[in-house]
Order: sequence, then C-alpha cells, then structure tokens
Amino acid sequence: MSITQQQVLDALAKVTSPRGVALTDANVLSAITAKDGKVFLSINVDAAEAGAWESVRAKAEAAVRAIPGVTVAMIALTAERKPGSAAAPPPPRPAQGVPHVSSHRPPQSPTSPMSKQSEIPGIAAVIAVASGKGGVGKSTTALNLALGLRDLGLRVGLLDADIYGPSVPRLTGIREKPQLNDDRKMLPIARFGLAIMSIGFLVEENTAMIWRGPMVMSAITQMLRDVAWGTLDILVVDMPPGTGDAQLTLAQNVPLKGAIIISTPQDLSLIDARRGLAMFKKVNVPVLGIVENMSYFQCPHCGTRSDIFGHGGARQEAERLAVPFLGEIPLHMSIRATSDSGTPVVESEPDGPHAAIYRAIGAKVRDQLRGVIAAA
Repeated sequence: MSITQQQVLDALAKVTSPRGVALTDANVLSAITAKDGKVFLSINVDAAEAGAWESVRAKAEAAVRAIPGVTVAMIALTAERKPGSAAAPPPPRPAQGVPHVSSHRPPQSPTSPMSKQSEIPGIAAVIAVASGKGGVGKSTTALNLALGLRDLGLRVGLLDADIYGPSVPRLTGIREKPQLNDDRKMLPIARFGLAIMSIGFLVEENTAMIWRGPMVMSAITQMLRDVAWGTLDILVVDMPPGTGDAQLTLAQNVPLKGAIIISTPQDLSLIDARRGLAMFKKVNVPVLGIVENMSYFQCPHCGTRSDIFGHGGARQEAERLAVPFLGEIPLHMSIRATSDSGTPVVESEPDGPHAAIYRAIGAKVRDQLRGVIAAA
C-alpha cells in the first residue's frame, strides 16, 4: 500500500505541540519522505525548547506508525540554538594548586550526556568498529570480525551505523526489508548466523543520505532501541568514519564495552586513527585494540608479498599508545571478491588463511570481553 504525504499530515494533525496547537500548524515540520511504507521527517525547534518537544516527537512517531501500511517511521528532533543565544557554560576549572583526578568511568551528573546511557536488554556487550577516515576496509573488517566471533561460539549481532554510506547490505547480499513484531519493533535480518540491521535495508542503495546531525543521532538511537535484537553476547557496531555525531550518540546512548580502530599502515591513516583513539578515550570507552588492514599485498599467482602502503605502522602506533595490537589483514583478491559478491570470506572460505586471521582477531576481542559476557 502506497503511503501519501497527506495521510502522514492527517496523522500528525492529531498530535498537539507544547504550544497547544496541532503539530501541523506549529511551523516545525520538515519535508516528508514517504515511500514503500517508510516515512521520514524531522521536527525543527529551538534548542532551548528541545526538552519539551521530545514527548511530542515520540507521540508523532507513534501516530505515523499507526497508519495502515507504514512499516518504518523515523522522526528526528532537530534542535538548533538561535543566533546570538548563549552556549552552555564550560565546567568549572579546578582551584589553583588542587589536582584534578578523573577515574576510568567517572560518575555522571544528571545533566551529563553520559547520564543517558542504558544497557540494551538481552545484549551483554556492545562494541564499536571505527576508523578515523574512510576507505580503510572498516565495514569488511566489522562483518568478518562478527563472523569470526560467531565461529568462536558466541551469539553475535551486527549493526551497520554508517548512516551516510551503509555497506552491509552489499557485503551480505541482503535485499529484503525488516519486518515488525507485535511490539512494532523491527526484526533484524538473520544471515550467516548473525542478527543484522542496517539503515541500508530501509532506503534504496542509490539514495543520497543528506541528513543533518540530529537526524543521524535519532536514526542510530532507533536502530539500537527499536530493534528486537534478542539475546546476544556481542553486538558489533560498524561506525561511520570520523569522530562526529554518530560516534558521540553511540557513546552517550549505551555503555560501550570497547572500541576497535581500523587503520592501514601509512602515516595519513594513522594520523586519523589517533584521532579516533583520542575520541573514545575522551568519552571513557575502553580501546580493545588496533587492526592493521591492507597490511600487505600478496600476489594470488606467485605469492610474492609487497608492502604497498608500508608495513607495521599500526603495530608501532599500538605500542606507542599502549593499546593492544589485534592483528594484520592482507590486501587480497579473495577478500575483495567475496565482499563484493555478498559472501564474506569467513563464511565462503572458512578453512582459508584469511578466515583464520579474522578468527584470531575475534579471539583476542572475546578474551578481553570474557568477564563482561560471563557476568551478563
């Protein structure tokens, strides 16, 4: 059933804004996208009023979801500071001569963004796979790492949180759309023994994801909270590259049990990897280690090894920063070919050397999380 914008507006007209008028008369709605049962829009308000509008956003989302034929409704609250308004005051500096002491995960005040963290029921550990820059093979590594953890006997999920460039649909060959359960939560797609969710399952592959920061934050929160993940030992989150809204949203939303940084050996990639490490440390997320991807090229015909991007840079960086070095993954035709075909190498060549590398990396990650998983 095709959903029209007028149907969405009719549903939103039944929701009252904090100003006492219908939402459709409050002059806060963005353009509405409605296609194939999926509805996207945002509510744009001043930052000073954001707290009063959150319940309205939730009611609006529920109203749109109740429209017959709607399978996914995503409404973001876009809160912006008016020109000239004051920013939040900085935290007080320690008094002169008094040392400032911080613990690994300090107590958070009720006004701290980290005070909003809460566990996802049924998931023992959420870990992020991140990179400081794009093009380092982060998504391929995240998927094969998840499969490596699966092979170690763990129950594993994969969340593709790369909002602007979701790669998991292509890497897994998944074309179907998520269904809803009786609680109106999305059911992850089951493939290769993993529970998988991606924003790419909800939009067409060629759609340009031109989303502002608050919409990104809302989308990631929904994929964490509005998906029926079931019982998992580890949820692997494939992050977008960089150190922006998506990374901070994840760190503020759930108490991450660790982050893995993917880098290639050359200096440019390592510079960005350092930024990623610094960001996670700043929000008190443990760094599980660094992976050097595309570490070397091995000719599939003669076996000759070439260090195209240099070699060993990530290992040296890990030693310098005193974080674990998890392993080296070569630049190899079979990894690229299986990724493009939607049959990742750990699944399609389980007895091959590359699958063994991913499983070895997975074992190091599992060992660091063993206590967390056992406690859960």
